[in-house]
Amino acid sequence: MTPLRQRYIEDMQLRGFASSTQQVYVNAVRQLAAHYGKSPDKLSDEQLRHYFLYLKNDKQAARSTCTVAICSIKLLFEQTLKRNWPTLRMIRPPKEKKLPVVLSRQEVHQILNCVRSEHQRGCLTTIYSCGLRTGEGVRLQVRDVDSGRMVVHVRQAKGQKDRYVPLPEKTLTLLRAHWLTHRHPVWLFPSRVQGSDLARATKPMATAGVLKAFHLARKASGVTKKATVRTLRHSYATHLLEAGVNLRLIQLYLGHTYVSTTVRYTHLTHDIEDPARAAINGLLEDLP
Repeated sequence: MTPLRQRYIEDMQLRGFASSTQQVYVNAVRQLAAHYGKSPDKLSDEQLRHYFLYLKNDKQAARSTCTVAICSIKLLFEQTLKRNWPTLRMIRPPKEKKLPVVLSRQEVHQILNCVRSEHQRGCLTTIYSCGLRTGEGVRLQVRDVDSGRMVVHVRQAKGQKDRYVPLPEKTLTLLRAHWLTHRHPVWLFPSRVQGSDLARATKPMATAGVLKAFHLARKASGVTKKATVRTLRHSYATHLLEAGVNLRLIQLYLGHTYVSTTVRYTHLTHDIEDPARAAINGLLEDLP
């Protein structure tokens, strides 16, 4: 590892970036260096300008890809290299306002029933029933389940924030039964390495395996929506809103900093919109 990369990683650690974010940022800077065949600290402002034009016009990179490239490269130059680059001040990816894909309850059940591995099905079911992010689900520990209060303690999630989420009774029953299959002292979903004892696993199961299991299950289920594991979290929020759960509570369960992030789910709920449609139709009811 070069001294520059080491320093860059240390700067991200000091800023509290998650290890997954650090990896994404390092990869983005590595792509910049590979494009020009030289270390990033040897690049000129004009080369940076042409690189972002290449991403936009030639590669036609998605907005998310461009955003990661901008944030990672800006951090490298402004924080690690202590350089002020005019190009980085003018680049802004276009804003997008896309609504997330949401599954119906039936579609969620169809997909979960098609997950072949009980180990991964248990994790995916917990992710949906507790509204967790993928990483939060795979890293759950035995101590995080509070059966007395019927809550799950999500530790050091996005933004280094802890939160509690309600624990459904069926999920508690599932977790207890699943734990009896491996009895790991720490992890609820320990890493499954071929030929090894799950009880002796040194880390939780990999997120990549969970993502792949969901993808295969979705295809096998016949559900055609472009759903991912993250869709389970979106569906959880939408289903709670349709059931009449207060928006502020849903915000707390999801760990959103701003309620404006949670409000977008109101655009996805049919049960809430139906009374509004009835009221709107009634506006002209008494007119001839």
